[in-house]
Amino acid sequence: MQLQKHCLLLAARSGPMPLTVLGLVGDVTVAGCLGHRDHEMIEFLILGEVRRGFSRTATLDYRRADFGLFRRLVERVPWEAVLMGKGVQEGWTFFKNEILKMQEQVVPMWRKTSPRGRRPAWLNRELWLELRKKNRAYDLWKEGQATQEDYKDVVRLCREKIRRAKAQLELNLAAVAIKKCFYKYISNKRRTKENLHPLLDAGGNIVAKDEEKAEVLHAFFASVLSSKASCFPGTEPRELQDRDGEQNEAPIIQGDMFCNLLHHLDKHKSMGLDGIHPRVLRELAEVLTKPLSIIYQQSWLTGEVPVDWRLANVTLIYEKGRKEDLGNYRPVSLTSVPGKVIEQIILGAITQHV
Repeated sequence: MQLQKHCLLLAARSGPMPLTVLGLVGDVTVAGCLGHRDHEMIEFLILGEVRRGFSRTATLDYRRADFGLFRRLVERVPWEAVLMGKGVQEGWTFFKNEILKMQEQVVPMWRKTSPRGRRPAWLNRELWLELRKKNRAYDLWKEGQATQEDYKDVVRLCREKIRRAKAQLELNLAAVAIKKCFYKYISNKRRTKENLHPLLDAGGNIVAKDEEKAEVLHAFFASVLSSKASCFPGTEPRELQDRDGEQNEAPIIQGDMFCNLLHHLDKHKSMGLDGIHPRVLRELAEVLTKPLSIIYQQSWLTGEVPVDWRLANVTLIYEKGRKEDLGNYRPVSLTSVPGKVIEQIILGAITQHV
């Protein structure tokens, strides 16, 4: 329970005045008239619990993760023995489940805060002390131990420092080429989040429901893809064949090269639908090279791709023009990070023949 002191100016009126409201305010006192005006000053305490802006969304806190313990748990698994005889999908499922189980043991959970309960980006310790000093000056002024001019001077100084801090923060965000931090700051300034605008389907009808929008967008983006770009079994491109017409053998995935790819992953990127974060792959690159190399080698030889590598979380970005037009949206896909790594390996092998 928190008690906050407030002051209220009420016009004088005839009749009794209720001095308490059950459960809301308490200790109501009439302080007298304010100067020569026909107003009375009333002081009261607001009774209420402090509600912090916590959301129900829980996520993994990788900053407090014990990657040393994570590494030791991964090293205990005999990957060559457990993956022997398993298919690509079965081996990948076993690998993913083991990593997610270990992740639950070493990575703590934390609950996200809403924008109302989050500390502003410009608030440092110096400004926090200035805000405490301002609150203290207000209490001294209400208690009669300081003048109103002293309180206004403290408020003016604190306001000026906050303005300079906000301006410096925005200048740094504009100067540093980190777009993610810039757009995060801009999105926190928004009061409301806009939903996807109603769209026009192929027949020119307005689609407003979310399920119908997803179907219309899926049909539109699928129609844009060209069937000529796909490669069917038995029709390998010439770049993947030898001069004699025989298909090239699958390359041996080198451990050093694969470990180097994992070390260069951006740990600030988001993970895919498989739940494996790029920070985990980067921190445990040395111990994860062996099992992932086995799975990648089998995928290359058999041509089988795990289901998780083909799933994506698609988000639409509006570019310009009419919001009803489907062609004015650009899809951005959030795919599996291990799937992106094998794409880089395949791309490197193909470019050698170009």
